[in-house]
Amino acid sequence: MAKIYYQEMTPAGHRVIEALKQKRPTLIARLKAARALGDLSENTEYSTAKRELRHLESRLRYLDKQLTYAKVIDVSDDGKVALGKVVTIRFLDDREEATYQIVGRHQAEQASLTEEVLAFDSPLGLALKGHTAGTTVTVHAPAASYQVTIIAVKVK
Repeated sequence: MAKIYYQEMTPAGHRVIEALKQKRPTLIARLKAARALGDLSENTEYSTAKRELRHLESRLRYLDKQLTYAKVIDVSDDGKVALGKVVTIRFLDDREEATYQIVGRHQAEQASLTEEVLAFDSPLGLALKGHTAGTTVTVHAPAASYQVTIIAVKVK
C-alpha cells in the first residue's frame, strides 16, 4: 500500500506549478511547427519538442497529484520560527552556527545531504517552533538534551 504524504506548500511553490503550466502552449506550438517539417523519423526538432513536452506533462501530473494532498501555507514575516522560514541557530555547547530551512517531513526525507533543511516535526524543529530571534530553547532529542539560541529568522 502506498504512503500518502501531506506536504506543505507555500504560495511561491504554487506559483512555480502555474509557471510550468504556462510553458505548455509554447511547447505544443514547437511540436506542431516541428511536425510540419516533414519526415518525423529523421526530425530532431520534433523528437526534442516531443521529449520536452512529455517531460513537462509528467512533472505536471506528479505536481498536480502532490497538490491534491498539499496544504498551502502562507509564510508571514512575523519573526517566529515556522514552516517555510529560514532559521539560523547557535549550539550553546560548541558555539557552532547552522542555518536551516524549516520544511515538512516529506520534503526533509527527499532532500539531498547537501541541502540544509530541518523537518518541522523533528525534535529541533518542534523546540524552535513559534520562537523568535534571541530566544534560547532546550531541545529534547532521543539521545540527549541540548540548548540552542536562535540568531535569526527570515522568510526565504
